[in-house]
Amino acid sequence: MQQSFSDMEYDNRKRKTKREAFLDVMEQIIPWERWVALIEPSYPKGHRGRPPKGIEKMLRMYLLPLWFHLSDEAVEDAVYDSYAMRKFMGLNFLDEQVPDATTLLKFRHLLEKDQIGQQMLDAINQLLEENGYLMRGGTIVDATLLSAPSSTKNRTGKRDPSV
Repeated sequence: MQQSFSDMEYDNRKRKTKREAFLDVMEQIIPWERWVALIEPSYPKGHRGRPPKGIEKMLRMYLLPLWFHLSDEAVEDAVYDSYAMRKFMGLNFLDEQVPDATTLLKFRHLLEKDQIGQQMLDAINQLLEENGYLMRGGTIVDATLLSAPSSTKNRTGKRDPSV
């Protein structure tokens, strides 16, 4: 795959972030081909409706919220915002967009149905331990703006009824 200008710019940084270093380790130790083969028999073939996203891409997106404690909607936003996550998923916005939260939800339900997800997570923990790593939970703050009622600090001391 040809590098974009943002790829070249990103590669020219002085240091890697902790998130990128973590994702690089996961890239190396996870047996992607084996896990894709585990999911493939249950994965939709795309005979009806929209063509399904690639199994490995969805698997990578499935793992991000588990590692960074994100909701489906938050991981979709995080992949748009984070170059490290986008790189981990192998996304190039010239060719495709981030799978939406509903697509991720359906993928998770597929993995939960046959307990494939739990098997993979147990295997990740074992792989990490065998390679001398210890996983601790991390978080990305998801700031959301909410409408708040107007202040009661006005002449009448009451809230504005139109809000």
